[in-house]
Amino acid sequence: MKEVINLDDTQIAFFNKSNKQLQKTKILFSVINNALLVKFSKPITSFLFRVYFPIEPILKSTVFDQFCGGETIEECKSTIDNLFVAGGVHSILDYSIEGKKDELFFENTVQAMLKICDYAKHSPAIPFLVFKPTGLGRSEIYEKVSLSITLNENEQKEWSRIIERFDFICGSAAETDNLKIMIDAEESWLQEAVDQIVEKIMIKHNRHRTVVFTTLQMYRWDRITYLEHLLDLGAQYGIQIGIKFVRGAYMEKERERAESKNYKSPICPDKSSTDLNFNHAVSYSLNHLEVFELFIGSHNEISCQILMNEMRRKQIRNNDDRIWFGQLYGMSDHISFNLAVNGYNTSKYVPFGEIREVIPYLLRRAEENTSIGNQTSRELSLINKEIKRRRLSGS
Repeated sequence: MKEVINLDDTQIAFFNKSNKQLQKTKILFSVINNALLVKFSKPITSFLFRVYFPIEPILKSTVFDQFCGGETIEECKSTIDNLFVAGGVHSILDYSIEGKKDELFFENTVQAMLKICDYAKHSPAIPFLVFKPTGLGRSEIYEKVSLSITLNENEQKEWSRIIERFDFICGSAAETDNLKIMIDAEESWLQEAVDQIVEKIMIKHNRHRTVVFTTLQMYRWDRITYLEHLLDLGAQYGIQIGIKFVRGAYMEKERERAESKNYKSPICPDKSSTDLNFNHAVSYSLNHLEVFELFIGSHNEISCQILMNEMRRKQIRNNDDRIWFGQLYGMSDHISFNLAVNGYNTSKYVPFGEIREVIPYLLRRAEENTSIGNQTSRELSLINKEIKRRRLSGS
C-alpha cells in the first residue's frame, strides 16, 4: 500500500514536548506496557482511595496529565490552545466520569454537556461534543429495551427521561451554527436501545446539517448490515447521517458474556477480521458522501493511509469537512499531528473531570491498551525513535 504521507515523522509528532517531557512519557508508557501491573492497578487504586491515601498528586502528575486536559473546562483551555494554535489539531472535550447510576448523576451529566456546548460554540478549536449513553440513564433500562422486555411504570418514566436528555443535549448542539455531537457506543446488549433513540434524534435534528453522529464499533460483524440500514434511513428521510467509526472497546467483556450465556459472539473472530470490517465500512461510507459524514476514530496507521489513498483517488480535498480523523489525547501523536500538518481535519478526545472521578475511565483506557495489538509498544518505539533523533542532532 502506498503511503500518502509519512505518519512516522516523530519530529512533527513530538514537536511540543521537551526532552524532559519525552522521557517522562517514555517511563509512563513503559509502566502501561506491563499488562500485569495494569490488571492490578484498579483494585490497588480503589483501596488507596478507600483508606484516604493521598494518591491524587501522584496520579495528577503522571497518568492524568498524560491523558486528560484538566479537572474543569477552564483547566483544559491551555491544552486546547496548544493543540489548535501550535499543531492545527482540534479538541473534543469528553466529560469522562463513569460508573454512576443515580438520577442526580444523569442530570449532572446533562448540565456538564450544556456547559461544554456553551463554551465550545464560541471556539473554532472545538467542532464536536460527545457523550456516553450510560451517562444519561441506567444500563439496565437500555438492556431491557434492547431485549424488548416490557418496562414497568417507573422504568417507563426512566426511559422517557433518557430520551428527553438525549434530545435536549442534541437539540442544544443543533441550535448552534457549527457544533456537531457524537454519541458513543455501548456494549452490544445495550446498543439496540441506543440505536433506536439516535435514529429518531437524527431524523429530527439532521435535516439541515449533520448535527448528530452515531458510533459503529466495527469489531462487531453485524455493523456493515446496520451501516446499509443507515444509508437507507438517510435516503428515506432526506437527512444526513453522521458516523463515528471505531474498532471497539469491550471485546473481552463481549466474548465472555456470549460464552457464559451460550449465544454467538457478536465480535469478529480476530483482529484481521476486525480490520477488514473497519476498512470496508469506511470505504462504503466514502462512496456515499451524499448521505454520510465520517469521523474515523482510529490509532491504526494502515486504516488512516487507506482512507487517505481513497480520498486522493476520488479527488476529495484533504480538508473536506465531511471527513474527520480523531485520536485520544496523549496517544498516537504521530498520527494526529502529521495528519493536521498535511491539512486533514484532525481532533483529539480530551477527557476532563475531577481526578478521583476520572480514574475509572483512565483505568479502562489502560486496560484497553493492553488488549490492542502492540499499541503501547508502538508508542514506546516512536518515543525512543524521537529521543535518538534528538540525541544525534544535538537538539
